[in-house]
Amino acid sequence: MRSDILKKNIETLPHRALLMSAGLKGDDFDQDRPFIGVANSYNDIIPGHIHLNELTQEVKRGIRDAGGVPLEWGVPGVCDGVAMFVEMRLSLPSREHIADNIEIMTLSHSLDGWVGVTNCDKITPGMLMAAGRLDLPAIMLTGGPMKANVVGGKKHHPIEGFGVVGQVKGGVMSEEEANKMLPLLACGAGSCVGLFTANTMAVATEVLGMSLTKCATTLAIDPEKKKQAYETGKRIVALVREDIKPGDIMTKNAFENAIRVDMAMGGSTNAVLHIPAIAREAGVDINVDMFDEIARETPNLCKIIPAGTDEMADVDRAGGVPAVLNRLKDMIKDSLTVNGKSIREIAEGGKVLDEDVIRPLNNAYFSEGGIAVLRGNIANSAVIKQTAVDKEMMAHSGPAKVFYTEKELLDAITPYGACGVAGQSLTGAKRIAEGDVVVLPFQGPAGAPGMPEMLTPTDAIMGAGYKKVALITDGRFSGGTTGPCIGHVEMEAYNGGAIGAIRDGDIIEIDIPNRKLNVRLSDAKIEERLKKVEIPERKLTPLLESYRKKFKGVNCYGEKVEA
Repeated sequence: MRSDILKKNIETLPHRALLMSAGLKGDDFDQDRPFIGVANSYNDIIPGHIHLNELTQEVKRGIRDAGGVPLEWGVPGVCDGVAMFVEMRLSLPSREHIADNIEIMTLSHSLDGWVGVTNCDKITPGMLMAAGRLDLPAIMLTGGPMKANVVGGKKHHPIEGFGVVGQVKGGVMSEEEANKMLPLLACGAGSCVGLFTANTMAVATEVLGMSLTKCATTLAIDPEKKKQAYETGKRIVALVREDIKPGDIMTKNAFENAIRVDMAMGGSTNAVLHIPAIAREAGVDINVDMFDEIARETPNLCKIIPAGTDEMADVDRAGGVPAVLNRLKDMIKDSLTVNGKSIREIAEGGKVLDEDVIRPLNNAYFSEGGIAVLRGNIANSAVIKQTAVDKEMMAHSGPAKVFYTEKELLDAITPYGACGVAGQSLTGAKRIAEGDVVVLPFQGPAGAPGMPEMLTPTDAIMGAGYKKVALITDGRFSGGTTGPCIGHVEMEAYNGGAIGAIRDGDIIEIDIPNRKLNVRLSDAKIEERLKKVEIPERKLTPLLESYRKKFKGVNCYGEKVEA
């Protein structure tokens, strides 16, 4: 074991003294007792993380009972919902920071394996990236979803608040009425109730084989979650002793399975950023084209918030991830899991307990999977959650309205009755009108920098009552986004992408079934405009400056590109 160097050598006697000063006992240095790291992302800011200390104690108890020595440290986390619209640019960079954190702690302290206690948007991907990078025995414990408040048959949850903002901006609701809704929107511990990014990545973790069966959908407040924590602690000791590593588990088959289940369930577009990043650390090539290829052959079987009305608690009640795997069992490729069972064994044992929450293949909600990849003279590639788009907006053309900040966009949302000809308000200020295509360039990894999420403007547009407004950005969208919202436009404007050439009034053409995204401009006109583009000046922290340099000439998937 890697920890042996710390346990017996005379050269490491002072090392043992330091570890004993931290609380270890003499028999903790027995060579048959592996040192197990516990990367605990508890904080009291993120609702998905406020209970992780309790789960971590159960993980550590499981490690001890299995004969291991638990060694815990803290991992940071950003609450995307709190950071959004305020300072969202540091969220995606935190993913790499988390992977670095775990590399530093595991290697510096000669750990034999580790457990990631995680739950939310960038924390889970960052930990999985570390697992692939280090290839030490590892297992994840995702903390579980929150339970929605159900009042009068309607489900309420925090992310609903972003739509409330739009209702206020659009004149549908007063600020006083909005503030009275706050108690309904607060739900307590757990990752947000729908198939937003946190739960999308929890599902991906389970399908990749890196967490225990049913871990992704078991609620944070369910007593079963503490049992899973204890079993996770026991299981990591077995993985160390059996020398089973993430490289044995996170194979090409496992990644393809994770994408397929994501397509069937209709997960967040952020999966298109995170899954390739995890795969790259594991030495597996996964690109954006694979998402589209798998989506075309995988029906959408679930309608989970925000695409529908089911919450993650409903998915758990219906059989969880094993039930979805059972529906897809003929498409699933075999791979190993931390459970000691293969993914096909888990799929065979899955049972669907509610045919409406997880539909059969011959009665799918949509014939294709959740995500489509669009291309055209605006984008080498762009992504959209097609299962959250109304039928009448699957193909749309309309005039561009270009904004360079979210605040400018929010200020342009038109209250009912205030809009005149061609979307111009009666006061002459630029306003968003039905049929417009809102364009937000310079929001990518290099341009923003940091590729912030755009849930505030997307949900504000919907909340204001617009039915035929699309949004295009080289930034990204929250898993909570619904409607015709196209993100990850590559190349991004900062790197010379055509999205930076779009001006107010240019006609944008969107055709999701045929995977097209174009602006009615000649190549020559686009080139002419790009020569005159002025990059918006933005205040940068040292971390953001470093992130911008990393993505200059590199796309959001980490691949080198040329304008």
